[in-house]
Amino acid sequence: MKSILATFLCVFVLCISGSCQNSSSPKPAPQQAANATKFDANHLQLTWEVLEEKFQGKNQTRSVLTFKNTGSVALPASGWNLYFHSSPSFKPKEEGAPLKVEPINGDYLRMSPTAGFTALAPGASARVEFVAAGQIVNESRAPRSFYLVWDSEPGKGYTLENFSITKPAQNQIGWIEPKDIFEQNKSIKNLPDAQLTKVFPTPAQYKETGATFALTPAVAIVTDNAFQREAAHLAEHLGLIFGQKPAVKNAGTGKVIKLQKKAGLAAEAYELNVTPQEIVISATTPAGVFYGIQSLKTLIPASALAKKQTSVTIPGVQVADAPRFGHRAYMMDVARNFQPKEQVLKVLDLMALYKLNVFHFHLNDDEGWRIEIPGLPELTEVGGRRGHTVDERHSLNPALGSGPDVDKSSGSGFYTRADYVEILKYARDRHIKVIPEIETPGHARAAIKSMDARYDRLMKEGKKAEAEQYLLRDPADKSVYRSVQYFNDNVINVALPSAYDFLEKVTDELLGMYKEAGAPIETIHFGGDEVPNGVWEKSPAVQELMAKNATIKEVDDLWYYYFRKLNDMLKARSLYLSGWEEVGLRKVRTNGRLTYTANPDFVKDNMHMDVWNNQGNNIDLAYRMANAGYKVILTNVSHLYMDLAYQKSYDEMGLYWGGYTDVDKAFYFNPYDYMKSMRVNDDNQPLSAAALADYATKEQLKPEARANIVGLQAPLWSEMVKTPERLEYMLLPKLLGLAERAWAPDPSWATNPESAQSKAGYAQAWSQFANVLGKRELPRLNYYAGGFNYRIPTAGAVVENGKVLANVQLPGFSIKYTTNGAAPTAKSKTYTGPITEKGTVKLAVFDAAGRSSRVTTVENK
Repeated sequence: MKSILATFLCVFVLCISGSCQNSSSPKPAPQQAANATKFDANHLQLTWEVLEEKFQGKNQTRSVLTFKNTGSVALPASGWNLYFHSSPSFKPKEEGAPLKVEPINGDYLRMSPTAGFTALAPGASARVEFVAAGQIVNESRAPRSFYLVWDSEPGKGYTLENFSITKPAQNQIGWIEPKDIFEQNKSIKNLPDAQLTKVFPTPAQYKETGATFALTPAVAIVTDNAFQREAAHLAEHLGLIFGQKPAVKNAGTGKVIKLQKKAGLAAEAYELNVTPQEIVISATTPAGVFYGIQSLKTLIPASALAKKQTSVTIPGVQVADAPRFGHRAYMMDVARNFQPKEQVLKVLDLMALYKLNVFHFHLNDDEGWRIEIPGLPELTEVGGRRGHTVDERHSLNPALGSGPDVDKSSGSGFYTRADYVEILKYARDRHIKVIPEIETPGHARAAIKSMDARYDRLMKEGKKAEAEQYLLRDPADKSVYRSVQYFNDNVINVALPSAYDFLEKVTDELLGMYKEAGAPIETIHFGGDEVPNGVWEKSPAVQELMAKNATIKEVDDLWYYYFRKLNDMLKARSLYLSGWEEVGLRKVRTNGRLTYTANPDFVKDNMHMDVWNNQGNNIDLAYRMANAGYKVILTNVSHLYMDLAYQKSYDEMGLYWGGYTDVDKAFYFNPYDYMKSMRVNDDNQPLSAAALADYATKEQLKPEARANIVGLQAPLWSEMVKTPERLEYMLLPKLLGLAERAWAPDPSWATNPESAQSKAGYAQAWSQFANVLGKRELPRLNYYAGGFNYRIPTAGAVVENGKVLANVQLPGFSIKYTTNGAAPTAKSKTYTGPITEKGTVKLAVFDAAGRSSRVTTVENK
């Protein structure tokens, strides 16, 4: 599912210098437009502010956009446009308003002065009020990235650097408060280190012996020949700790680390035994040894990575371990906003440490194409770049706030063929399978526009047949549609033979990269998500195909035709097809009502479905598909979407159309009975009795269908993720909840979560998990792979009996506070008990490296 940007209905009232304009104001003199270029866009200051939530008692928000001319030259009454990003539903309040707003495509809009607009004099201000459908929970729904384009210079955009957002002064929307967080944290106990499991994720069998092993640079690694690559990986890590790599040998005695082959273990299983004399990791496969090495890494104290060591104490353990699921996936979206190759490699290191073994690489979407395909240069020259353009022949339009300047934002970027091969090799060495996703037939605007540019280039060269070879749209198609993300030209025409030529070309080039990398590939993900109604209905190419092919009786049948052809193409290359759930669904219309059922036609084709939609009537969709025989990867939006905000807080960035996901959501997710994991609604409020009763009527997973739940996946869609730091913030610590649930054994408390025994068991397990994160794993991630910008939770706080009580979600982190109005620093007072000082108390949570959370403020009156 591609996250749905909120819909705005906007009503404009423009006032300049305190007096409202009349729509009958005289048109500007021609010289005003001629003087336009003398106005410096840097002198146009814009400020956006929410004025009123639930305006007029409806689900809408009133806000204001204030224009201020800070320069010495007037902003002309005409001759310019402002481009920006928001919902395309902006509209003036009245006909003849001094401004008009037009949607271009997607979230890309244009604001223009009308005949009623008068010049904005130096020092003057203008206020634009508008009403937006829905509530502004955080800034993800704010209009953003304004830039100015003069009519006399249509190909150049000038970014308005002086744009700001004013935070609402009052809590009109029910944001989470410090007392709410305090209540959430109350059940978390600060456990002694001795009670914490020191291998993460939690192993199947674990026992501490009380003995220790002294690990020094002199300890050699003795390995079976089959595990040479894994031994080199371990030596590299130990070299970071000691400043020198240990020796790697085929034989040796004394105090050593042994990597030995043991027949009969499962494919990813291992045994780890630490005694005072040696460390032994046993496995049948290289993957098993690799996971044993990751467990050994988590046995090493996090502090060992902070500076070079001469000796590290490893606790004595006996571990026998294997994963719960064979498919433990993270999906990375680099199409909406690009991430550099170095960040991808860093994420692969993170995945490997926590035994995630599938990297779902979302390489294209409406807003970008991110991988070089030899022979199709336009895919990256056009589809891999965003910026202001009048014809999209050299770049795509800006999207998601990427701005007017091409190659100067995360809207632009791609991986060369060599980059991708390097990524594949890096993942291969860490036993991570890379599943490339080529999103089709919807969400394909970048590919479509790229092939349009190729078509135009070759037609100018007189090469008509070559120009049409990879065309993805029918030029004569008059179909009208809008996708969920508001695009009207983002769906490949599946009736065109050239569409299949394109997909075969891309597939074969990808397979060549995997072959060169020596990396495994079993499947290609071809998307299949969110194709809107109305597509293909008025396409001559479609009508021609339907006339020739008796199996296509209506436009809906094109869906099955398309994925059957893709499936056959992949089968011919010894691959299976992966896709989003809609690939395996069939539309059924009964008395005018549209429903979706599992399509029996593809069940026996080993198609793997990533099922994200567990909302509303689709709460049981994953189980319906598994019961029908499909292989299902649970990708539930309610618990596993990493791009959703952690909390309902204005200052917590992230989308919220599917609710909120903190680290506990993935932790308490029950894959085989996830409806019992539904504790809150999309507004993060406890579920009603009616909702719980409705869940009881839904289809449950049949015992024999459990084998069809092949794994779990956490996606991070990147609409709001523009930097590596933001990616890491949204990813961590949430991803550790997924790692635990995908690897660790089925917890006993999940079977009957409402029983008193299960509630007590969950509270104990949640405390254990929170302590492991706060005291072991997140401190490790301050240094591992160069360090990660994980989210530090905000402090919970409540005033009781004239005292401020505070707590934290992750024991091991400290709370600092001030009473003088200043933000806490690492040198501020440490919270050790109730605060008696009166007045404003500011609190912040700090990790061992000195980074802090956002500030929490309470009043102790």
